[in-house]
Amino acid sequence: MTSFSPVAEVPAAPDRISWITEATALDQWLSAVGKGPLALDTEFERVNTFYPIPGLVQLGFGGEFRLVDPSVAEASGQFRAMLADPDTPKLLYAMSEDLELFRHWLGVQPRGVIDLQIGAALAGAGFSLGYARLVETLFGESLDKSATRSDWLTRPLSDTQQRYAVDDVRFLEPMYDWLRERLEARGLVFALIEESTRFADELAEQDDPASHYLKLRGGWTLTPQQQGVLCRLAEWRELECQRQDRPRNRVFSDPLLIAVADRLPTSMAALSNIQGVPSGAVRRYGETLLRLVEAGKTADNSGLPRIAPPLSRDQQAFFKQLKQLFKKSSEASDIPMEILAPRKRLERVVQNRDLAGNAFFQGWREQILTPVREDIEELLKS
Repeated sequence: MTSFSPVAEVPAAPDRISWITEATALDQWLSAVGKGPLALDTEFERVNTFYPIPGLVQLGFGGEFRLVDPSVAEASGQFRAMLADPDTPKLLYAMSEDLELFRHWLGVQPRGVIDLQIGAALAGAGFSLGYARLVETLFGESLDKSATRSDWLTRPLSDTQQRYAVDDVRFLEPMYDWLRERLEARGLVFALIEESTRFADELAEQDDPASHYLKLRGGWTLTPQQQGVLCRLAEWRELECQRQDRPRNRVFSDPLLIAVADRLPTSMAALSNIQGVPSGAVRRYGETLLRLVEAGKTADNSGLPRIAPPLSRDQQAFFKQLKQLFKKSSEASDIPMEILAPRKRLERVVQNRDLAGNAFFQGWREQILTPVREDIEELLKS
């Protein structure tokens, strides 16, 4: 991780907190902002629900900051249009949960998003660096995080909450300016946009209930037939959680889905005999689960993607060799391995003995990895 000198100019905290309380006023404010870049953050609750519940939207532009209740943002056509506009840069920090909120709450897949946490990694500040730590490093201010876990749904919000909410967007614009300067010197400005877009698209793809079973890594030992059953069970569980708006474990846990797929019960009694399956779940979902088991085990599952197994001992040895080559480029460019060559991507290369589909030599990564490309290709042939 590279050390940095503090930024001289610290963005001033506003004397008073400004709220936008009408959708028409929000439309007007966003129209004045034009093509940004716009600082953006959200607060939400998610304890006993499947979907995050919006609590607050924070906006910033040109040193001005606004807080917006979710009902106002939801009623604003300009707000939705801004989120979907790829030509309006939206500055966020660690944006995955914010994007999930917008997809499920407003049905909008945000475009033109720029994740400054990714930017910090590309600039040599370290992987997964916290917002408060980077603010302190760059601007010399220690943020009050006491309101992080507070109730964002109840009104009115306390002064501490409102100040905390503004601080979450107050530093994004000057942080972006600092990052652009650093990335321009490295020839990586386009990398921040490209990687943010890729990350946002991958997050959206994970919403597909039909592919959720691939995340259940414990199911890799199941046969193709059993994985076909698990696919149907996991898809049902996702849709049921959405319908009830309840967390996954409150409906049917991952280990139980795998256990049912493993045992392939054909009767309510057999389902009840699977260790850990609650009697209430059998009564409520039993007939549905048995139908899904029967449909899955009799279907043609030959073309179904398989859950990736852990690397074998030989593959682990090969993985270490491959990782060392990528690590050379990581250290030379001062870009964390987690960004340059994520472990899951490297594991796919090891398992397939092929670089296809992993985009290592496309986009911004190509210029970083070209010096070791021949070595990587030779290793894959060995």
